[in-house]
Amino acid sequence: MSHHSSRFAPLALALSAALLLSACSNSEAPAPGADASAEAPAAAAPLVIYSERKAPLLDPILADFTAQTGIAIETRIDGADALIERLAAEGASTPADLLITVDAGNLWQAAERGLLAGVTSPSLDANVPANLRDAQGRWYGVSERARTIMFAKDRVDPSTLSTYEALAEPQWKGKVCLRSSAKVYNQSLVATMIERLGAERTEAVLKGWVDNLAAPPFADDTLLLQAIAAGQCEVGISNTYYLGRLQKEDPAFAVLPFWPNHADAGVHINISGAGVLANSDQPEQAKQLLEWLVSEPVQAKFAGLNFEYPVKPGVPLDPIVEAWGEFKADPVDIAVAGRRQAEAVMLMGKAGWR
Repeated sequence: MSHHSSRFAPLALALSAALLLSACSNSEAPAPGADASAEAPAAAAPLVIYSERKAPLLDPILADFTAQTGIAIETRIDGADALIERLAAEGASTPADLLITVDAGNLWQAAERGLLAGVTSPSLDANVPANLRDAQGRWYGVSERARTIMFAKDRVDPSTLSTYEALAEPQWKGKVCLRSSAKVYNQSLVATMIERLGAERTEAVLKGWVDNLAAPPFADDTLLLQAIAAGQCEVGISNTYYLGRLQKEDPAFAVLPFWPNHADAGVHINISGAGVLANSDQPEQAKQLLEWLVSEPVQAKFAGLNFEYPVKPGVPLDPIVEAWGEFKADPVDIAVAGRRQAEAVMLMGKAGWR
């Protein structure tokens, strides 16, 4: 089935379910004492996904899953915080089966609040490296992104770059751009820095970054990268896929990634990830979808839609992503992003990072 026609599979299933329901409602009610189990079974309910990942980056993949399995899917898109609060409020009556977020810290929070069920799956364990999944099987990475140093390729010699920490040094005074400290991506970066450097050293680095700012923190990474290209600053810190989107629009976009900390921890990475909900009515189908998302053919497509990295090792990269070259990834357990999130937010505030 083509991608185009497979998009209509959920609609066809929903229509057939509606027809079946109307047929059931038009039939006579069973006589008192009759065996209710003798009635025709209802059509399978669709799998419901609460997702922070935007529809264009998800729908083509889910349409393929429906085409291959016949399992209809409904998605409800919102921010992770709103989805987590909604799940907590809905409790056992939630219609949702799977939660997808774009940061490990959010998945950790959902797991700590008892919203995610631990699953046992040899294929998930084989395809997702241990540091990119929950030790109890409550959530798994499905794509990976690097949050790295970005520089103006026409104005900055990459040999002058080395580590995240070095951006706090005086040579970068008035040359650094940052995104708002309110964004969970920055909170996760700082959480892993605390794990690696300790709170005191991390706070000193953050103060140095703030002292070196060329402009107030930006609302998003796209604006930050455009500011580097426009000459407003020389360097910044951004997720790689934002650069991928800009390079797709304009192959001559004058910003490149630099892979820091090669002598020690390596580049900070984060995940888009998912977990089966503790109150799912269809946990086996939800697990089946999660396993499918980290299978080899799906990994390349899922990551490629957003210029990300597959979590499954050895899967081919999108050509734009491949052109950035290889890097050493920080092997830290990404659950640290959640565990130290509150501490990270506090330190960012103390450092004056708005």
